[in-house]
Amino acid sequence: MCRWLAYSGSPILLEELLYKPVHSLIDQSQHSRMGIETTNGDGFGVGWYGLDEAPALPGTRRSDEPVLFRGVGPAWGDQNLRELARSTSSGLFLAHIRASTGTPVQQSNCHPFRHGRWLWVHNGAIRDFSVLKRDLVMAVDPELYPFMAGSTDSEVMFFLALTFGLHEDTIGAVERMAGFVEAVGRAHGVDEPLQMTVATTDGERLWGFRYSSIGQSRTLYVSTALSTLRQMYPDNPVFSELDDETRIVVSEPLGDLKGAWNPVPESSFGIVEAGDDTLGRFQPREP
Repeated sequence: MCRWLAYSGSPILLEELLYKPVHSLIDQSQHSRMGIETTNGDGFGVGWYGLDEAPALPGTRRSDEPVLFRGVGPAWGDQNLRELARSTSSGLFLAHIRASTGTPVQQSNCHPFRHGRWLWVHNGAIRDFSVLKRDLVMAVDPELYPFMAGSTDSEVMFFLALTFGLHEDTIGAVERMAGFVEAVGRAHGVDEPLQMTVATTDGERLWGFRYSSIGQSRTLYVSTALSTLRQMYPDNPVFSELDDETRIVVSEPLGDLKGAWNPVPESSFGIVEAGDDTLGRFQPREP
């Protein structure tokens, strides 16, 4: 499977999460503690939104289209990623390290996937994807189909969600995508076909999903509210530098600080946005 993280909050250098934590995403690429595989070395990617002006203040508009940097080698050995991470800052970014479930190791199969303002990362798999692939791909909107560049189940899931209305009804679109995958699976005699944790964003809000047909989904965590962490650790300078809106969603915690990470419940979604965040029940439904 894979590991990923999603960050929304005060602009920070990418290296602050990719490299610096004791169990950073780069460390997880070699030493995952909660993944199916210990090593995630089949490519990597990061997608981020720039800022139209500096300094970044509340309400500052992010650039229209996110930037992608993806590579096919192991993340831990890519010097260009290290250089980029220490010189690029963003208030909203997704990062992913890949462990292939059978599709080729190539740049077009590396996450994040992008369409317009949208980014998408996925950990998990569609079971027997080769059996279900034709029916799934044929359901993608013909106007979207030319933008599919790779061969992964993850990208097909993204374009199905776009087809089912990701722009207008993000939660409903992902629920319809999941319901459709399960319906196609049943039609082909594939039981419990879907395993996913997903993050997607339009550059303003961040959505996270945890679901599997079997009811035993891959791990997913969200950081504790900054106001709470400041009370728990008043002498920690990092917490004082970040604003209250800052949240991190991760496949597995970036460190062992007590109380800093909370498991996302089974079959649920979360929305990170200005003001109060939202946590709700994820229920697949056929489109």
